[in-house]
Amino acid sequence: MAELPPVVARMWDREPTARRGPRPRLDLATITTAAIEIADTEGLAAVSMSNVAAQVGVAPMALYRYVGSKDELLTVMADSAVPPPPERENLSWRAYLATWTRLTRDLLLSRPWLLDLRQSTPPMGPRRLLWLDRALDALSGTGLDDGQKFNAATVLTGYALTDATLTHSLGAGGKELAARAKGATEYGEILTEVLDPATYPALSAMMRSGLLRDSTGWTEDADFRFGLDLLLDGIEALIARPAR
Repeated sequence: MAELPPVVARMWDREPTARRGPRPRLDLATITTAAIEIADTEGLAAVSMSNVAAQVGVAPMALYRYVGSKDELLTVMADSAVPPPPERENLSWRAYLATWTRLTRDLLLSRPWLLDLRQSTPPMGPRRLLWLDRALDALSGTGLDDGQKFNAATVLTGYALTDATLTHSLGAGGKELAARAKGATEYGEILTEVLDPATYPALSAMMRSGLLRDSTGWTEDADFRFGLDLLLDGIEALIARPAR
C-alpha cells in the first residue's frame, strides 16, 4: 500500500494521534479557514504563512506542525473551499450533470482564486473527490465503462474551469485590450479591423458578418449553455453507440 503524502493524510484525518502532551490550540480546519478568509478578501497573493499565522494569533513556525509548507496549505484550501455537491434526487444523468457543471463554474467565479489552484492541484481531498464521485455515480447505469465515465467527468470539469477562467479574466478588465474593448461588440469591431481575410478567412468572415454585433457583454449564459449542451450531446451519443 502506498504511503499517503502528509498533506493528504491530514485532509483525511489519517495521521497518527498523539497520546501525550497538552491539547493543541490549533487544528488544520482553523488554519485553513483563516487562509480562505484572506484569499476571499485580499486575493491568493496575500496568503502567506506569516499572514495566516497573524490571523489565528500564533507565530508562523507554529503552523508547520499542521502544514509542511505553503504549497500544502494551498492544496488543503483548494479542497476546503468547496461546498457539498448538489443532490441528484430524481434528475436524469444529463440534467444532473448540467447542474453539476454549472455549479462548478459558479463556484470558481465566486472564489476566483480557486482558478489558479484548480490548475495545479488535482482533487485529493474529501470534498473535491465527493464532487467527482457524484458525477461518476450519475453516469452509472448508462452503459459507459469506468474509463469513459471518468473522462466524461474530467471533460465537464475542464469546461467549467475554462469558461470560468475566460469569464473572470475578461470581466476583470485588467489587461489593456479588455480595458479598451468593454464588450463583445467592441471586441468584434477590433477583430474586424485587424484580421486579414487572406490569412484568417473563416474568422474574418464571421466578424465582418456581425457575429458579435448584438452581444451585450464578454460572455452570455447562452454561450455557456451552448458549449455545455454540445458536451452533453457527445456523452449521450457515446451512450447510444453500439458496443464494438
